[in-house]
Amino acid sequence: MKQKPSLIACILLDATGYLSYMLPLLGEWTDIVWAPLSAYLFYRMFGGKTGKIGGLFNMAEELLPFTDFIPTFTIGYFYTSFLERKETNSFKPS
Repeated sequence: MKQKPSLIACILLDATGYLSYMLPLLGEWTDIVWAPLSAYLFYRMFGGKTGKIGGLFNMAEELLPFTDFIPTFTIGYFYTSFLERKETNSFKPS
């Protein structure tokens, strides 16, 4: 089983995505570089189906203007911590 990433790492990567707002006029252009890198990091950190779908969503979120506020890595962390675990434990054979 793959070890899940830490919440601190997820928050730091989300904060890195927010930094583009700090660069007037260049901000949205930096997303062109950050989007594929961010998607790759998401895929490597979460792996499996969550990593693939989340990586695609993450790349789209970074490329679309004015959507950098969505904390994709943090959402992925909570998804793998709580929702994915519930889905795994929901079926109990008799």
